[in-house]
Amino acid sequence: MYERELITQLRQWSEKTPHKPLVIRGARQVGKSTLVREFGREFDVFIEVNLELSDDAAIFQGTDNVQEIWQYLCLQNHAVSDPNKRMLLFIDEIQEEPLAVGLLRYFYEKMPWLYVITAGSRLQSLLKKHVSFPVARVEYLNLRPFSFMEYLNAVEGKEWVELLKSVSVPSVMHDKMISHFNRYALIGGMPEAVADYAEHHDIEHLSPVFNSLLKGYNEDVERYAKNEEQVRIIRHILETAWFSAAEAITFANFGNSSYTSTQIHEAMDCLERAYILSLDYPVTSSDIPAIPSMRRSPKLIMVDSGVTNFATGIQIEYLQNKDLLDTWRGRAAEQIVAQELRILLDKNYKEKQFYWVRDKKGTNAEIDFVWQTPTQMIPIEVKAGTNSHLRSLHSYVNSASHLVTAVRFWSGEFSVQDVTTPAPDNRPYRLINIPFYYIGQLQDILKLQVLI
Repeated sequence: MYERELITQLRQWSEKTPHKPLVIRGARQVGKSTLVREFGREFDVFIEVNLELSDDAAIFQGTDNVQEIWQYLCLQNHAVSDPNKRMLLFIDEIQEEPLAVGLLRYFYEKMPWLYVITAGSRLQSLLKKHVSFPVARVEYLNLRPFSFMEYLNAVEGKEWVELLKSVSVPSVMHDKMISHFNRYALIGGMPEAVADYAEHHDIEHLSPVFNSLLKGYNEDVERYAKNEEQVRIIRHILETAWFSAAEAITFANFGNSSYTSTQIHEAMDCLERAYILSLDYPVTSSDIPAIPSMRRSPKLIMVDSGVTNFATGIQIEYLQNKDLLDTWRGRAAEQIVAQELRILLDKNYKEKQFYWVRDKKGTNAEIDFVWQTPTQMIPIEVKAGTNSHLRSLHSYVNSASHLVTAVRFWSGEFSVQDVTTPAPDNRPYRLINIPFYYIGQLQDILKLQVLI
């Protein structure tokens, strides 16, 4: 078991008084159950039930008395219930028994000393049954595929991770760290793939892992599609969407289909709630708050770069190119940057990621991502080359009503430049060039460079 960063937030949750039941959301096979079991080692008593098992589900069908349920579980597990001890109940695959969802509020109200965590890879299937988690009675955390920091810890160890955390990678190690990031972008962050690679260091050895993940996504379709027609549409998306990763898409006829915009949009919403993909809409203003333009095309981001690379057959291209920005016409870099930023958004309890487009006829200026701070919007480009190639960024700076601080993620070393846009505008702005391996430290870097 490789330590996940989310365990820090689990510990913070457990220190709260009172602590509401916690719902951990995420795609299948991102390690939700493994994470909770590891966290359970920090408690005096840890009891797990899996509601995919009929015997465990029956416990929540026979009574709505949570004290009786807990007493029964303690007897079954040879444990003694003691409010003075730290006791954790883990309800896995809770979507399989809607009655258990309704009981969460009573665990919180009648047994506030008991820690309760739930998880499930198909929580969105509850919508079909018109079941929702008790409002204001639960908390949520999202678990994503491994971040680069978690990957690096798995393949190299904590000493390398400390260099990232302290933003102190020496120049002599830059190329090696970029090489690690490129390999991470190729493998992705699915726990089984990372563990396999850490042991075998063989890309071909991962093919069965990725193939199993893709088949698992397909097998889950019936569980959350609302009807047979939507099953077919979702299956079509799962076959074709990987090829549109990191691209702005249109819903109508997606993937060369005859499906309507509404049909594709509704099916993608299902997959978004399953954390298999995300639809990132653009903003057209440089001012906060970020307000997405829902009439414009969203950018499609898939759950994991490793699965995407396998599904699209571009793994060889990674191995042939030295620079990640040269792979898949730059989309490989955008996909993995989006994954890393998504983890940062989760830490800040933000659900949506955005990019920027110029709201002016006759222009196609587009910024890959924007990051909102309490005081300003930070445009983020994923680009190589000289500053003269940052035409979209210059358009953003020239149209902004304030002095802009911008970020460029690239394969080069860290640097900060105070520059101006080309004539005739000559608008000054600050450009922070951040190597890919520091994406997870974006907020720390911004705190040092701008007032946020």
